[in-house]
Amino acid sequence: MSGSGPDAPQLGSAEESGLQEAERDWAAAKAFYDNLVTKKPRPPKPQHAITVAVSSRALFDMVEERRIYEEQGLEKYVEYQQQNENVTLKPGPAFHFVKALEHVNARLLELYPDDEERFDIVLMTNNHAQVGVRLINSINHYGLTIERFCLTGGKSPVGYLTAYLTNLYLSADSEKVQEAIEAGIAAATMFSANKDVAYSDTQLRVAFDGDAVLFSDESEQIVKEQGLDKFFEHEQLNENKPLAQGPLKGFLEDLGKLQKKFYAKNERLNCPIRTFLVTARSAASSGARVLKTLRSWGLEIDEALFLAGAPKGPILVKIRPHIFFDDQMFHIEGAQKLGTIAAHVPYGVAQKYQKSA
Repeated sequence: MSGSGPDAPQLGSAEESGLQEAERDWAAAKAFYDNLVTKKPRPPKPQHAITVAVSSRALFDMVEERRIYEEQGLEKYVEYQQQNENVTLKPGPAFHFVKALEHVNARLLELYPDDEERFDIVLMTNNHAQVGVRLINSINHYGLTIERFCLTGGKSPVGYLTAYLTNLYLSADSEKVQEAIEAGIAAATMFSANKDVAYSDTQLRVAFDGDAVLFSDESEQIVKEQGLDKFFEHEQLNENKPLAQGPLKGFLEDLGKLQKKFYAKNERLNCPIRTFLVTARSAASSGARVLKTLRSWGLEIDEALFLAGAPKGPILVKIRPHIFFDDQMFHIEGAQKLGTIAAHVPYGVAQKYQKSA
């Protein structure tokens, strides 16, 4: 699903030949595996899947392991992991989100058993291969369906994201996330909530900020440089001009495509995906452009909350999303304090102001 849409570049003959060869490879692999009996769903082909790459420190709580690495070095870290490979790692900030993705997959397989348009979760980590045994044991302990691993042995995994046709990359390493964003890949840095809350087991709930997340930072630049009055004036003058897309527009689009598959089976009221726009914009002064932009993209958002500058944390407590994406750290921190797992998107003009603060 990566690279789809009207703006996708045209393939050259070499690229087309490569895709044909990849199709032949998949056909040969499928022919082999079709002869093997298993009740476990096989991963979908990457070109059909919505690939979510998750780092080991996003999926699991590895704070103690990270401390050992930083204080004692790589060899002691690997030794510790091997000595504890039968000790199950605790869930990390992306764990409940991944579980919710897998619930959506299970529902899709019930309705469309032969369809491969579903989530494929890839463990993408710069861990040493010897640490893989503990990761495998922990994944199996929780019954997660993560078949594809990429363990790069200390090298940045970002170069592999394109090869895996990644639609979303979640990591606890802000530098790698920034690298992925600069490479044009939707990515966010994961932060754990400071309180334990209950998450829905039957519905994936994803909350997005608007500017510099779903949309470009065009309007946010005006706020930072010219103030709110100029911003309101600009938004009203450009109400019928769609905003440019931001880094996570494609992921919202992917969620929308899956929602429509449930709607087609008369499952709208029982859809296991729900999306939320949680924005600091004022509805009366600047909300129309946002809603018209989504309409122009052919996208639906289930709930839109315009807060007019009010804190987002209390609203997010009511929503209880599995993940909340925002480009500004003070919104991330406010969400954390009240028990929301948040993901920072390092994109747009706000990053310049955060670094200089």
